[in-house]
Amino acid sequence: MEFEIFSINEFLRFAVEAGASDEHLKVGNPPFIRKNGFIEKTEYPILSRQDLDDVILEIAPTSIRDEILTRCDLDFMYEIRGFSKFRINYNRQLGLPALTIRNIPYQIPTLSDLNLPSILNTIATHQNGIVLITGPTGSGKSTTIASIIDNIISNTAKHIITIEDPVEYVFRCKNSIVSQRQIGIDTADFATGIKYALRQDPDIIFIGEIRDKETMAAALKAAETGHLVLSTLHTNDAVQTLNRIVNIFNESDRAVVRKQVAETLRATIAQKLVYSKENDKRYPACEILVVTPSVKDYIVRDNLEAIYGLIEETSYDSMITLNTSLTKLVSKGLISEDEAREHTNDRNDLEKLLRGVYTGTRASYE
Repeated sequence: MEFEIFSINEFLRFAVEAGASDEHLKVGNPPFIRKNGFIEKTEYPILSRQDLDDVILEIAPTSIRDEILTRCDLDFMYEIRGFSKFRINYNRQLGLPALTIRNIPYQIPTLSDLNLPSILNTIATHQNGIVLITGPTGSGKSTTIASIIDNIISNTAKHIITIEDPVEYVFRCKNSIVSQRQIGIDTADFATGIKYALRQDPDIIFIGEIRDKETMAAALKAAETGHLVLSTLHTNDAVQTLNRIVNIFNESDRAVVRKQVAETLRATIAQKLVYSKENDKRYPACEILVVTPSVKDYIVRDNLEAIYGLIEETSYDSMITLNTSLTKLVSKGLISEDEAREHTNDRNDLEKLLRGVYTGTRASYE
């Protein structure tokens, strides 16, 4: 391939059409893409400092164009109209500009498209409380949340307010009305956005990510006052999620916070993406915790480790362990047993499930 001037639009079209999820641009290297979870080097030429400066000035919003080259970190959105949207992270590496780009398609997939359990839509029918989607970076949290919200918009009459940094998926008002607010443009920060959202007649508030104590406190208050709060956390399982929520507060406040969490948390869904047998796509494996009276009691008594056993032993309330989810993917022929072993957090339990010996949680994915 031969190129004269690097065209960001041409490159992004190439990347999307190649099936990439992310792109990486840095000085002194050719562009890289991430496809099916793997990093691949493209045949584009090595990028210069001028190439990156030109790209940044071309795609940055007008409101930040004059200052972006003096910043160290910044997120914003870019769109090739009629083709796709992109979440751009501008950052510096050894003093030089770099871009990390996430592709945000116009079409929002359904839970069925994503091979996720339909119970996620049922969980989101709560009238109040908090539902958290958790997992590491790149595990599909944003897409899962978008699918849940789009289903709510299509099938119920609600007012949904989203507070994001930046706004990724853009929702169309259908049976529900949607108000989308971006940090730094429409509201100062997450905590402030939640505070004023309570005065805007919401039924559901989506918080792009809970990052700090102020946002968590505001989210708990919103849930306590009769609203359904949806959000994401960078945690790997249900107990880690509960620990993260409680430990973000000062030790003197944690007993009160545990009571708040016990009363407001409705469910946590921890997901990770695992490779298909052919390594040509990825499927989500989930751990689902539904907050039952027993779970509430464990939270209040700070006996969080016991919740692992409860999820394993419970055959109702739509709870499911990560190992059960992995086993279902194996039984459907979607992933290999070795791939399941690579992602389990309890190898012995998984081996029992794979042998059909263990008869614990069996949540339906239908």
